[in-house]
Amino acid sequence: MTDTVRQFTVGYDDDGIRLDRWFKRHLPETSFTTVAKWARTGQLRVDGSRATPGDRIAAGQILRVPPPEPERAPDAPAARPKKERAPLSPDQIAFAEEMVIHRDFQGIVLNKPPGLATQGGTKTEVHVDGLLDALQGDAEGRPKLVHRLDKDTSGALLIARTSRAAAFFAKAFSSRTARKVYWALVVDVPSIDDGTIDLPIGKQPGTGGEKMAIDEENGSPARTRYRVIERAGNRCAWVELQPFTGRTHQLRVHMAAIGHPIVGDGKYGGPAAFLTGGISRKMHLHARRIRVDHPDGGRIDEVADLPTHFRESLASLGFDESLGDALKLDEDKGPPPKAVLKQRAKAHAKSVRKERRGERRGRGTRE
Repeated sequence: MTDTVRQFTVGYDDDGIRLDRWFKRHLPETSFTTVAKWARTGQLRVDGSRATPGDRIAAGQILRVPPPEPERAPDAPAARPKKERAPLSPDQIAFAEEMVIHRDFQGIVLNKPPGLATQGGTKTEVHVDGLLDALQGDAEGRPKLVHRLDKDTSGALLIARTSRAAAFFAKAFSSRTARKVYWALVVDVPSIDDGTIDLPIGKQPGTGGEKMAIDEENGSPARTRYRVIERAGNRCAWVELQPFTGRTHQLRVHMAAIGHPIVGDGKYGGPAAFLTGGISRKMHLHARRIRVDHPDGGRIDEVADLPTHFRESLASLGFDESLGDALKLDEDKGPPPKAVLKQRAKAHAKSVRKERRGERRGRGTRE
């Protein structure tokens, strides 16, 4: 163990983080208690000035760090080692690379296929998060997820390559400056071609949080804009969806709530969500485009190609794929200023739910 005072230069990837966070990244063996003691006694300095654990640091600054504290007694409990991830196979690495549609120093955009989970969970061993080691490249750390897509939803998924980018992108999503455009096929045709669904969403009781529902009393605010791109008679419509909030299963819950479940979404649409005539039973919900400001200036603006089953369904229904990209991205930070459309869409959703309740009561009185 050395008794020499140490000096470190703050790297580009650590620009803007708290000083205590820097220690967790680069000197994890140093406890917060030790860092606080160094700060309190004036031994911890940034560019020659006294510093506290909560101070923000900038790239290029010089940190003065005291020598390491003496090692703890042999009988002290050792920290549990982190479980190491198994190395990826060549096929897994190739699969991860095939998903990449954009890559720069700060971010990666993937075109996630349907059926691939974003993160692991019970009985979910194959997922995007588990493949990110394949995409590290020359970056200092492992790429990081900044948002998610449902397992059966395909399309554009943004990944951060640095911690600074992860914080930047996360703020863009939380402040709703990031824009996402989804394409979906829905059952029947909405009576309003361009509307906003403004219905709160909460966990459906009795499902253990696995299913969401409209909850006008206790739900979290949720807003979605939809626009009809094309229609196939009264059977089906191809719609563009723009979520202005990020609730779990928001698009699926909202479209089902107004009586137009997404094709293939049996969870929220039941048997009525499946069309006949050779239309795939897979989910027809695709994150077509993502646009977000870049940490270094400019924007990331990427379009993800449709999965095979979705493209074949569009062709089978006689839809022209080029029409979808002709719609302009809504630039507003909130729902479009069309109060009448919003109120009509909300009223329509309520009438649909009222009709369904009437149907259930009617079935219960049959002899």
